[in-house]
Amino acid sequence: MIGSSIGRRLAALWRQRRGNAAIELSILSPPLILLLVGAADYGAATYRQMQVQHAAQAGAEYAMKYGFASTAIATAVTSATALTGVTATPAPAQSCGCASGATITTATCGSTCAATGLAAGTYVTVSAQGSYTTIVPYPGIPSTFALSGSSTVRIK
Repeated sequence: MIGSSIGRRLAALWRQRRGNAAIELSILSPPLILLLVGAADYGAATYRQMQVQHAAQAGAEYAMKYGFASTAIATAVTSATALTGVTATPAPAQSCGCASGATITTATCGSTCAATGLAAGTYVTVSAQGSYTTIVPYPGIPSTFALSGSSTVRIK
């Protein structure tokens, strides 16, 4: 008799559906929250990388408009974004070279390029550096990432 009473109660408990949603939510919410925070973190890091690249391009645009002035270009890089910690590192550099396809081969300023017969161009390379710290620390992943951007333009 005692065994059948316990069996009936267990069977009745097994048929109950109230509270299932709460249990499922408590099981599924931690991984879903982790995915949401990870997606937000990745989006913020991507945005920060885009801002660093934009700062390098702003420095290159300054060089195209006003010519090579290392300090002024560095100021244009740091002023291009409202984000803190973006620097023009390494310093803007001027060089001469001959363009062939997607590459620039180093040449003496004022010389003639063998492939095209045109004068070697003057190029300015602007780099920007920044960093991103994750929203929460993730196991096995560093919490701070170095971000960089670079842009090269021909000014002459």
